[in-house]
Amino acid sequence: MSAAVLAVEVTSTWYLVLAAALFCIGMVGVMVRRNPLVMFMCVELMLNAVNLSFVALASELGDIRGQTIVLFVMVVAAAEVVVGLGIVVAILRRRPKATADDLAELKG
Repeated sequence: MSAAVLAVEVTSTWYLVLAAALFCIGMVGVMVRRNPLVMFMCVELMLNAVNLSFVALASELGDIRGQTIVLFVMVVAAAEVVVGLGIVVAILRRRPKATADDLAELKG
């Protein structure tokens, strides 16, 4: 007896659903968590979800502009990680139990 194999074609809809799920996870993480590092990772997760949707739609439309936008978003995200993560780690070294509410006091 042979097992029935279910062949599912992966279309851009699957990628868009995955991107929406990743974005929702990141959004809930930003709203619920107070740890600045976790919030930072959730923002990066949301950026990657948007990048995934740009690539899926660019592939669906046969256009390179979506992938070009993703390249620029990744460059900006890398610069954000360098600066933002450096600031957050420096603050957390001085105050290990600092929360996002404590960081809001740094507005000046």
